[in-house]
Amino acid sequence: MNDKINILGINIDKVTINEAVDKIISLENKEGPSKVFTPNSEIIYLAKDDEEFKNVLNSSDINTADGIGVVYASKILNNPISERVAGYDVACKLLPYMNENKKKLFLFGGKPGVAETAKENILKMYPGIDICGTLNGYFDDSKSIVNAINESSADYVFVCLGAPKQEKWIYNNFSSFSKGIFLGIGGSLDVFAGTAKRAPQFFIKLNIEWLYRLLKTPSRIGRMMALPKFALCVLKSKRGNK
Repeated sequence: MNDKINILGINIDKVTINEAVDKIISLENKEGPSKVFTPNSEIIYLAKDDEEFKNVLNSSDINTADGIGVVYASKILNNPISERVAGYDVACKLLPYMNENKKKLFLFGGKPGVAETAKENILKMYPGIDICGTLNGYFDDSKSIVNAINESSADYVFVCLGAPKQEKWIYNNFSSFSKGIFLGIGGSLDVFAGTAKRAPQFFIKLNIEWLYRLLKTPSRIGRMMALPKFALCVLKSKRGNK
């Protein structure tokens, strides 16, 4: 069985959340830095006609299926992914491991103050983690950020700038890092900080978290229109059409 599936030109790892976490941790044994991205259907749809972004996503060590739309697409293509593996959930699974093993974590992204509040909340639950740096997502020059991350000797870096900015930032600065596992995980810092809320378990279990987000923020309707377009593109790709 293939361990990856190609969806509209993007390679997605066929892993459960526990398998994804194990694979991410195993990257610690790799020489140099690593990239982990968590594309959802909107991101994949954006990348399908953007060769630069497509190459960025496919450069990662691991791409997880962040979104039930990606899971459904894999089933349409008869190469099913067993479950959704969201970036926030991956982060939550990694934190106990970091705590137990005294790992160094750098938080990068969000509005001013968000990363600092996220740090406080994470340390309340996991005091064994060395949160070795925090920076917000508002910057003009990446050099100082790269220097701060390198000087921190972080084992893990949560990069929360939103897609495609976070993936492109990691990709464009990757050669400047000597170590670290860089995870592009969107708005996760806002959830850790309490400035944004995850959907209630009812919505998550029914795989309709997208509906909760739409109800909370009706202005997202324009972005949601990418979902049916994504589904149609997957169906066409199955038939061998472009």
